[in-house]
Amino acid sequence: MIRSMTGYGEASHQDSGVSYFLEIRSLNSKYFKAVIRLPEEFQGLEAEIETQLRHRLTRGSVFMTARCTDVSEEAAYDINEKALARYIEKIKQTPQAASGELKIDLGALLTLPGVLQPPANEEQRMEKARKAFLSLLTKACDRLMDMRDREGQSLLQDLLLNRDVMADRLSLIRERAPATVQEFEKRLRARIDALITEAGLKLEPVEVVREVAIAAERTDINEEISRLTGHIEQFTQLLARDEGQPIGRTLDFLSQEMLREANTIASKCNDSEISRAIVEVKGAIDRIKEQVQNVE
Repeated sequence: MIRSMTGYGEASHQDSGVSYFLEIRSLNSKYFKAVIRLPEEFQGLEAEIETQLRHRLTRGSVFMTARCTDVSEEAAYDINEKALARYIEKIKQTPQAASGELKIDLGALLTLPGVLQPPANEEQRMEKARKAFLSLLTKACDRLMDMRDREGQSLLQDLLLNRDVMADRLSLIRERAPATVQEFEKRLRARIDALITEAGLKLEPVEVVREVAIAAERTDINEEISRLTGHIEQFTQLLARDEGQPIGRTLDFLSQEMLREANTIASKCNDSEISRAIVEVKGAIDRIKEQVQNVE
């Protein structure tokens, strides 16, 4: 079973006035790359979350966003009354305060350094958020993997369809190949005989046979057909795997090898029927190369 690298999953949870939300998106990538966005106060969880993502996802650009909305009493910051009183005392000593022209804005005072202090239970809030986000991460990954599996089934059907096109056209090429070699040898021998007669030369039959054999060898595509057939068989075996292991890179490399053999056949062959068939083979391989870019 193959998986796509494209997927989406999300999960949410609410507990005692605190709402947690986490979503994961994944796109194509040659390697694994994670972009993690956490609330500022929970940045310390990034390394652990990335480790968990690496355990679940092997390839792809992964974008994870987590949000936390806390409307409980425990979320309120404490006011450092001593620091606030000290600021007010300093303000009263300014010339503007002495003249009565100064008005104190309490909201502005609260933004001064040291006036607002994080809740005393910050460590407890961090641990609570850690458990919540890791739990949501598991759920979101499960949903993302389900979507990847569904996308993978669509990819599999398309890959098998193009595999069948390749195998069918290659079968035609295999049947036609012996006849093309014989026809080439016949044309080449006739051409050599005509040139020899025209030039008034005399060659030993062995020499003619040797030259014909050498030229025919350059147009022989049996070796390329055999290698391409082996690649198609390996391609089929990879698609049939059920271990859940990533095969995208292997399929990508294999499709490049298939295209190399197809190009060699196209360059060596001078038969119109084979040329038409190999064009369709190359078209199927190009579609495969495009599709496997999205296989994990």
